[in-house]
Order: sequence, then C-alpha cells, then structure tokens
Amino acid sequence: MSAATLEELRVAIVALDEAAAHSLTATAIGEGDDPNAILEAARVAMEEIGRRFEAGEAFLPELLVAGEIMSDVAAQAAPLLQAEDVGGRGCIVLGTVQGDIHDIGKNLVATQLGVAGYEVHDLGVDVAPETFVAKAAELDAGVVALSCLLTVGFESMKRTVAALHDAGTNGDRPRIMVGGAAVDASVRDHVGADGYGADVSAAVRLAGEWME
Repeated sequence: MSAATLEELRVAIVALDEAAAHSLTATAIGEGDDPNAILEAARVAMEEIGRRFEAGEAFLPELLVAGEIMSDVAAQAAPLLQAEDVGGRGCIVLGTVQGDIHDIGKNLVATQLGVAGYEVHDLGVDVAPETFVAKAAELDAGVVALSCLLTVGFESMKRTVAALHDAGTNGDRPRIMVGGAAVDASVRDHVGADGYGADVSAAVRLAGEWME
C-alpha cells in the first residue's frame, strides 16, 4: 500500500466517508499489503477525530460514525495479522458496571483499544463485580476499564473497584480506569479508581501510559 493510498485512507476516515474507507481497505488487502499499516493509518485518523471531539469541533454522532468505520476497517484487516501482532501491547478487560446497560461509549473505547494493538475482552453491560474480578484474574489483565452512563451506577462502580482491590495480593492487581458521560475526577476519587478517561481518545492514551 503506497504512502499516498494510506493518506487517502486516513482522509476518508476523518471525512467519515464509509464507502471510500471500506474500498481503500479492501484494495490494500487485495494487494497483499501489511495489515499493520492499514490499522495504523486508521488509528491516526481516529486520533484526529478524537482531538476534534475534545476541541468541540466534532460531536457524538460523528464519533459514532467514525467508530463504525473503524470497526469495519479492523474487521477486514485484523484477521490478517500474525498471531504475535494480535494483542501485543497487553490485555485489557472492560465492561459496563452492574445496573447500567449503556454501551455506546464502551464499544467505541473497545474498538479503539483493539486497533491500538491491545487484546481486548469486552464483558458487555450490567456486569457484576465478581465477573470483572474473575476475568481479570483469568487473563492476567493489565488494565480493567469500567464504564457507566448513569449516576446510579457509581456505587456499583465503587463496589467493583473494591472487589478488584481485595482480589489483589501484595498490590498485584490491574490498573483500574473508569469512564462515561457523568464520570470525572471526583467520581474517580469517590470510587477509588486509578484514573479516568474523559473521552475515547483520553482512555486510549491512559491505557498506553499504564501498559507501556
């Protein structure tokens, strides 16, 4: 895949041109190009969209469309990765906490983390604390990301953080990230998490800081 075509793919994603992004990805795969290069171009595009979102130049509908495009690119390119390339940056478990069934933000974060090279295990919505603990232990996850949209989910989030702390031995536990529309630094402190992602891009950046 030429540098020019990679740039075309990046531009198509930033422009939210689903058809062009799909076509460019399929062409690159058909020509036998490196799937890592395709995913990297998509990642850079999503970073740009994330920056626009943070600056108030893009809004949730655009972010959702971008997430759908990213999912399509990843669905085409990821199966072609070598086994050692998949999840090479570490394992992350995420889900929406018990009592909350909202998943749009969680799904966007999961997609972005997967494209960024993490092994992502999405537990879905309305996830009990013990399920987070069990999966994190099973996979030896480096990060557990908890999402909730509703303020009534904060206490469930707090219980989940406490359960993850209790399950750790000698401080050996995953770093815990929280996020969601109503989550901020005060909620992070209230529930006892290690950090919070103000939006999709911030969550991915924080995971990178912790895992690397």
